[in-house]
Amino acid sequence: MPVTETTKKLPAPIAKEQPARQRIWPVWIISIIALICVIVLALWNWQQWNDNQATLRTLNSLEQDTAQLESLYGDRGSQQSQRLQALEDKLSAQRELIATQQRQIDHTARELLEAGNRTRTDWLLAEAEYLLRIANQRLLIEKDIRGALSALEATDEVLTESDDIGVYPVRQQLAREILALKGITGVDRTGLYLTLEAVIDSVHQLTDQALISEQAPGFIGSTPNEEGPEEGGEPSLLAKTWKKFKSTLMQVVVVRRLDESVKPLLSPDQSAYARLNLQLMLEEAEMAVLRGNQPLYERALAKAQAAVDDWYDGSNPRVSALNKTLAELQAHNVAPDLPDISKSLGLLKERLAGRLNQGSGSNEASGSSDS
Repeated sequence: MPVTETTKKLPAPIAKEQPARQRIWPVWIISIIALICVIVLALWNWQQWNDNQATLRTLNSLEQDTAQLESLYGDRGSQQSQRLQALEDKLSAQRELIATQQRQIDHTARELLEAGNRTRTDWLLAEAEYLLRIANQRLLIEKDIRGALSALEATDEVLTESDDIGVYPVRQQLAREILALKGITGVDRTGLYLTLEAVIDSVHQLTDQALISEQAPGFIGSTPNEEGPEEGGEPSLLAKTWKKFKSTLMQVVVVRRLDESVKPLLSPDQSAYARLNLQLMLEEAEMAVLRGNQPLYERALAKAQAAVDDWYDGSNPRVSALNKTLAELQAHNVAPDLPDISKSLGLLKERLAGRLNQGSGSNEASGSSDS
């Protein structure tokens, strides 16, 4: 078969179509979005981890503060027990002194009853001696200025009824002692104690909002110049990310001013412990009022005033009223200087001894004349 014929019978070649070039830019966009999501998720996890660490540090600090306050409360409780024991010992000593004075008074009354030739003047002088002992007891033991003054004035009235010219020095000394007592400002211990109790009640009524929060140095609040949403719609993803990153950075880095006094920043959870400390200070002031201890009274009120100034917001009405009351209480003197009123008692004893000697001498003279 000829070659030309075979070639003519072969099929015509078909031209191959080249495949179209694939587009890969959607893959890049998806990858970039996935990368941004991973970064945002990492920042969010980092912030959660920082918040968790801050919470753990806060809990540790609260546990330490609780332990310190419990230790302080235990020490204060032991000190209160020691002071109460000392007061009980002093009270027992005073009771023994009162019992001794009562025995002396009974002995004097018995001697007067045994003497058959005592006149009305002798009885009046014995009554005046008893009143003078009561006045000294009221002033020295009970710190009762009004009671001592009333006893001295009653003694002067009794001596006036006696018509004994020998009591002139006693009445002269009595006038000086009465004038000295009138020149002393009496201490209203009951009123001061009740005022301190009212202050303790007001401390327990202070809320957590009265604690120093935004006024304390180092507090980071919301900044007013935050970037708001874009005009005409929702904020963009970039703006939200920047805002979140800025907020996280502000929580990590804290800038404090050192050119001003730093006050302790108390959380609302510590308000109960702050009130407990103030209550202990004010109870210490109450004990100082009852004992008449001026240095202890001033020191306790000064500590309470400093605690209120450091821990509470002075612009709060309750806190300002508390500060004013504490300032008024600090102006009181719970231990005024007491004068010595025992000289009149000594002079009266001398007069009674002289009358007793005169009576015995007259009895002996009358007995010798009868013989």
